[in-house]
Amino acid sequence: MSLTFYKYQGTGNDFVIIDNRQLVFDKNNTKLVKYLCDRRFGIGADGLILLENDKTSDFKMVYYNADGNESTMCGNGGRCIVAFAQFLGIIEKQTTFLAIDGLHEAYIEGDVVKLKMQDVAEIKTYNNYVFLDTGSPHHVQMESDLEHLDVKVVGCEIRYGNPYNEEGANVNFVSKISNEEFAVRTYERGVEDETLSCGTGVTAVALAMHEIGETQNTVITLNTEGGQLQVSFKKNDLGYHDIWLIGPAKRVFKGNLA
Repeated sequence: MSLTFYKYQGTGNDFVIIDNRQLVFDKNNTKLVKYLCDRRFGIGADGLILLENDKTSDFKMVYYNADGNESTMCGNGGRCIVAFAQFLGIIEKQTTFLAIDGLHEAYIEGDVVKLKMQDVAEIKTYNNYVFLDTGSPHHVQMESDLEHLDVKVVGCEIRYGNPYNEEGANVNFVSKISNEEFAVRTYERGVEDETLSCGTGVTAVALAMHEIGETQNTVITLNTEGGQLQVSFKKNDLGYHDIWLIGPAKRVFKGNLA
């Protein structure tokens, strides 16, 4: 069977995306997903996304990490699948779609996608880090020398260490540039390496920095290794809400795999 795929990237976070509305892709074949994401033997990507039909919204997003396993929400992947849905003619400039963590709204203008994230009611603060779930679990800690940090080594230690252990968490290292701007580097579980950008990660960083008083701004710019993203939000007694992840999502190429 010949498989048509598309490659998309959002600030360097790249994905293989497949139109699976006809259910042609074997979703139980974790070896195939891992192979397609392999940068030497396959196409190469941080994850694989299937676009499927959904009865209650415009489409459904099914997301797999590069290790072949279905995973939690991916923010940049969510922005990329919105761009893909527009390319397919499923949507025009706005949409509601279903992901593993529930319904998401999104707007697209040119190559910029604005994706609404789920509300965050609880943020746990500790002596030297913050933990929260923005659709995926995230550890956030500040670093004085972000540029020279070995993200893969240190991130791996935290990801597999207490209290996360085998289930793990994504690990974000942060440096403050100004009250409205932060630099971020992220180690992603499932990829088991540093990625150039992480959408749920920068969302977690923006909320964490506000929660611990590093900023009073409610629109934050996040500089990742792959480019710049913005996160806007509101806060009330119930936590953070009206959270939006904003940035570019671009199609790289189309291909066929025999």
